[in-house]
Amino acid sequence: MAYQPTRQRVLTVLVTCFFSLSLVAAAGQQAQTSPTPSAQINAAGVSDERLDKLPVRLRERGRLLLGEGDGRRRADLADELAREEPADVMEFLLALLDADSSALVRRAIVSRLGRVSTPQMRQALERHAASDSDVGVAELSLDRLRALILRDTEQLLLNRMELARRSSDAVGLRELRQEQERWIALVNGVMLPSFLRAVPPVFSVKAGDQPVCFLAFGDFGTGSAEQKRLAGVMRQFNQQTPFDFALTLGDNFYANGMTSPDDPRWQSWWEDLYGALHIKFYATLGNHDWYGSDSPAAEILYTRQSRTWRMPAPYYTFTAGPVQFFALDTNEMSEAQLVWLHDELTKSLARWKVVYGHHPIYSVAARGNNQKLLQQLQPILSGRADIYLTGHEHNLQHLKPEGGVHFFIVGGGGQKLDRLTADPRAFFAVQDYGFAMLEAEQTQFRVRFINADGKQLYEYRLRK
Repeated sequence: MAYQPTRQRVLTVLVTCFFSLSLVAAAGQQAQTSPTPSAQINAAGVSDERLDKLPVRLRERGRLLLGEGDGRRRADLADELAREEPADVMEFLLALLDADSSALVRRAIVSRLGRVSTPQMRQALERHAASDSDVGVAELSLDRLRALILRDTEQLLLNRMELARRSSDAVGLRELRQEQERWIALVNGVMLPSFLRAVPPVFSVKAGDQPVCFLAFGDFGTGSAEQKRLAGVMRQFNQQTPFDFALTLGDNFYANGMTSPDDPRWQSWWEDLYGALHIKFYATLGNHDWYGSDSPAAEILYTRQSRTWRMPAPYYTFTAGPVQFFALDTNEMSEAQLVWLHDELTKSLARWKVVYGHHPIYSVAARGNNQKLLQQLQPILSGRADIYLTGHEHNLQHLKPEGGVHFFIVGGGGQKLDRLTADPRAFFAVQDYGFAMLEAEQTQFRVRFINADGKQLYEYRLRK
């Protein structure tokens, strides 16, 4: 019998070939890369002519960056500039990347622009992966290059899924959906084996004929004074009106999640702050929880050794009183997760349906609306869910409903706050630290925003 390679082996060989070719190309350019030390940033290889390559509206910021002598402050300015439209800043920042003596500056540029798949960006990543004088910058360049290559090859998988869909191959499509979840982890450099991705059956936290009171918050894991202060307010409220449980809305641990289930921050940033509430927290993953390669697995595995932390899988569902909760991993919505959510929402008989995760669909803060989730997730929520509860924006928002779904953003858990913009979509929006206190019974669902002073900022009631 002829040898038949498995699908996984074929994909692995394909990726290896792509990656090897890129590294060979990078090695050939080693001699061109090492950043040249510079006493003055304005003489760091970025001439005044480069400023002319920036749009007029950005030139003053470019000038400030070039004139800044402190490497850390310069890195902050480079990071801020890299948030602009890549086409507007690419040439300027890549010149700075090759010339600046500060590893902090080079890291900031690679971190932001390294996700942009253009020929010149790839060439820059190859150069710095091969010979940057700072090992950390080289590793980050290699990581960004790997992700770009894998995203290109991922398109082969997506094309094959579409073929299975057109040919009504339900069995094959189901298998390919699972492969897509593995591929998403590979693209992001995350070590998340399939047995940790397995979705558990729906479970119950509190009997369906009883009301529930719970809290929700996101973007908190910094160890900051603001996080500790807000945790203290949660404990005070819990003494007055005991919570049944809590939800986390992602970015549980900055800057790159947890290193393992034994990371010492589990004690100092989690148990010491929230353990005194003596309730279970049903957690979801944010983008910062995905930045560390071992972090999603660490956060799932910690469930087995904590009395308070619960994350049985990247996405899962449970009931409590009259509510069914659907915890999502919104970092990249696989087709398998979207199909699962559609089916679970459709068959749910709960009085209230609350979907929660990290990334908002709509927002009146700095990042604005998420077009990808608007296309992928909103059609599934419309007419099926009552509330979509998220973080990511570091503030508090309640936005007008779409398709019968109310949108609450509770990202004021402790990280530096994000600015807001005026928008008629907002029922309420405030740049403040805080958490949501939520109470549900058969006929009404009450949502309150509480800030770090223990003051109630806002209240809204949904009724059925």
